[in-house]
Amino acid sequence: MKQVIAMHGWSGDSHSWAPWIRHFNHHHWSWQSGERGYGKRQEHMPFWQDDQDPIKLQRRVVIAHSLGPHLLPDAVFAKATDVVLLASFSRFVPQGAKGRALNTGLKSMRRCLGSEAEAEMLTTFLRRAAAPSPPDGLPRGPIHEGLSSQGRQRLTDDLDRLIASAELPPGLQATTRVLVVEAEQDAIVVPVARQELRDAVETRLQHPAEHWCMPDSGHALLVPDLLMRIQRWLDQIPEER
Repeated sequence: MKQVIAMHGWSGDSHSWAPWIRHFNHHHWSWQSGERGYGKRQEHMPFWQDDQDPIKLQRRVVIAHSLGPHLLPDAVFAKATDVVLLASFSRFVPQGAKGRALNTGLKSMRRCLGSEAEAEMLTTFLRRAAAPSPPDGLPRGPIHEGLSSQGRQRLTDDLDRLIASAELPPGLQATTRVLVVEAEQDAIVVPVARQELRDAVETRLQHPAEHWCMPDSGHALLVPDLLMRIQRWLDQIPEER
């Protein structure tokens, strides 16, 4: 059985995976999307389905964007055979002087949540996430449709989680096959954090991760054929280890 558990990032929702679901279902993958419930969608955390196939035929894939890996339970990573990290990070705020300005900016964003400045702050975040592409290419989500009161609290809690992030998810196993997809023009995850992710993955894994850098792409990874490329990578039969 070929399973995917996907997790969106901060301020997003599960609707963003709609084209991925259609494509992966067509290629015989079972798909479940995590949902934090910032807007009108109900909070939901998926777990792996029971699989009666022989162990060698079982595939359990995590696909997560940005903060997404840090929003999933360790139990999901502990049983994953493959992990795809999309414009993600291990530590979001670099240590020392390089992280001070970023930390100040994040705390300013936190103060905007629930205030009159909230809409402008979130719109600015979306514009930076999409850049250099126009923001109208982003899927509609909680920021467009409105935050629920509980969703706003989750958004605040998850921003705190992003600020405090310091390592890869503890459940990630050393034997997991990993693909790191980086956005060359990412205006959200700073270059130092992207390098720290590459270093953290290299340290954690028994076998090197594969690394893709998407030219002319921003944090939202608005790359039309990316989902097809990732599906083909996953459908490659991993070499015996």
